[in-house]
Amino acid sequence: MSTTPRERARAQTLLDITRIGREHLAADGAAALSLRAVARDLGVVSSAVYRYVKSRDELLTLLVVDAYTQLGDEVDAAVDAADGPVEKFLTLGRTVRSWGLREPAGYALLFGSPVPGYHAPAEQTTGPGTRVIVKLVQIFDEAWREDRLVARTTPASLSGLHGDFSDIRNEMGTDMSDDALARGVTVWASLFGAVSFDVFDQYGSDTFGARDQIFEYQLALFVELAGLT
Repeated sequence: MSTTPRERARAQTLLDITRIGREHLAADGAAALSLRAVARDLGVVSSAVYRYVKSRDELLTLLVVDAYTQLGDEVDAAVDAADGPVEKFLTLGRTVRSWGLREPAGYALLFGSPVPGYHAPAEQTTGPGTRVIVKLVQIFDEAWREDRLVARTTPASLSGLHGDFSDIRNEMGTDMSDDALARGVTVWASLFGAVSFDVFDQYGSDTFGARDQIFEYQLALFVELAGLT
C-alpha cells in the first residue's frame, strides 16, 4: 500500500529521532535522555519534537523497541543460516554476545539496571522483546522433535511448576517435557548472565586475556545442560 508524502516525512522524522536518541543513549545513558537535547541535534524547537514523541518515556520506548528489533533481526538472520539445533544454539549465543559488545548502550537499556521511573509498555515491547527467547525455544523444540534433546525424568522438585510449564507449552506450541523446559530456562538465564558479565566488564579488565575462549567454553557447557545432542 502506498504512503503519502506526509506519512513518509513523519516516518523519516521518527527514524531521525530514534537515531539521535541512540547517540545520546550511548553518550549519556538512559537516565539522562532529554527530548530538548534531541530537538537541538535535530535542528528543531522542542515543541516540534513533541508532535512525534510526547515524553522522555515515549523516547525510551522507541529506543527499547529499536534495540530489541536490532537484536532480533541479527539473531534471526544468523540462526536461520545455521544447520542443526546445536549449531543454531551456538550461533544464537555468539550473535547475542557480538551485538551486546558492539552495542553496549542498547544492551544495557534492555538487560541492565532499570531506568528510574520508566515502565516499558507491554503492548509495544513484549513482541520485540521476546523474539530471542522464542527463537531459543524453537531451537530446543526442533531438537526435541528430532530426538536430539535428551529426555530425562522430571524431578519431583519441579512438580509445583507443572502448571506454569503447561502455559508455556500452550503459548509456544511445543510438547517438550517439564524437565526440558526447565533446562531451557536455565540455559536462557545462564546465557544472558554470561553475556552481561562480558558486556558490563564484570570479570575485570585484566582478568582474562581471551574472553572469546571463556565464552565458547560456557556455550559448550550450556549445550550439555540443555541436553542437545
